Parts: sequence; C-alpha cells; structure tokens
Amino acid sequence: MTQRIMYGEVALIVAVCINSFAVVLMLYSGAGISAISSVPYAFSEVLPKLSLGTWTYIFQGLLVLTLMILRKKFVPQYLCSFIVGFFFGKLLDVHEMWINILPTAIEYRILYFIISYVLICIGIALSNRCGLPIVPTDLFPRELSQIIKKKYSIVKISFDVICLLTTACMTGFFLGHIKGLGIGTILAAFTMGKGIAIAGQIIDKYMIFVTYLSRKK
Repeated sequence: MTQRIMYGEVALIVAVCINSFAVVLMLYSGAGISAISSVPYAFSEVLPKLSLGTWTYIFQGLLVLTLMILRKKFVPQYLCSFIVGFFFGKLLDVHEMWINILPTAIEYRILYFIISYVLICIGIALSNRCGLPIVPTDLFPRELSQIIKKKYSIVKISFDVICLLTTACMTGFFLGHIKGLGIGTILAAFTMGKGIAIAGQIIDKYMIFVTYLSRKK
C-alpha cells in the first residue's frame, strides 16, 4: 500500500484544532470531560475567575516543568510545546463560545460523545507522529513513557486515571459534589490509550510524516 507524505506542521495544526473541539464537545455531550482536560476543568469550576482555556495552559506549564525536572535538564522543545498548548487553550475558549447552538437531545449527546472520543484518539495519534513540539497534555505521557521505559498505552491510561481522581477530589471537596466526570469520562480514561494505538496503526498504513524544514535539507 502506497503511503502518502504528510507534513508534520499540517498534522500538528489539524491535531490542535480537532482536539480542542473534541474536548469541548465531549463536555457538552454530558458524558463528562476528557481526562486530559479534567484537571483544568476542575480548577475553572472551583476558581471560575479564570477560564477553562487559561487553566489549561497553566496546567500544561506545570506538566512541562515536571518533565524538565525528570529529565534533569532544560529542554527547549518543551517550551515550544507550551506555546502550542497556549493556542490549544485559546481554542478551547473559542469553542465554548459557540457550542451551545448544537441540539441537546439524548441521541445527539450520544453522537457527540462518540465523535469526540474518535477525534481525540486521532488527534493524539497525529500529535505523536508529527515530529514537532505538541500540546503538553499529549507530550507528557509520551515523554514519561520514554523516561520510565514503560509502554505508552499503560502510561497514558495511568495518567488519565490520576487526572480523574484529582478532579473528583477537587470538585467533591470544594463544590460538595463531583462535577465534570461521567460514564464517558471513565470509559475514555480506561480505553483511550488503546484507542490512540489503534488510530496510530491505521494512520501509519496510509501516511508517513516529515517536517517541512527537514524535507528542505
């Protein structure tokens, strides 16, 4: 099967756009927010003076700092990742501004969850292959799996579960009830690592990724 070349720059832009939309769509479905955005969501509910997008890139900054501590060195690419994360956070706020125009009947909400789940899997798979600095919430499990030498899907699932537990504790303690988590969130947390792997395998059958600068050399 002939593989098509896709520029990593294009893959990264597509990944950021579809993942920011998918995160907001999953929350709008009522099935719960995605695990990677659950901690910023909890902060935005507990401390609502800052938006979900703002809390998202604050959280991402902490993830980047954690990776540098684990690497025991300054990694310039991680700062580029934070810049990508900044735009991701801004897109979250943009999508939150218009998402309420979508219908809210139960059959639509089920469809929203399915679409958002698939899009997040595809988006993260693209991010992992683009060869460029990616959103810190996607970067963190990928880099951590290399640092501790564990399988990516295992690290990804563990990271998601920790995010969910943090969200449950924060909202439960400060709001008096658990907010933002639903059956869809739990399902995604325990299966998305595998879903990303499957999406990646399918993508690899049809595409190879090069960055524009590397191809010009």
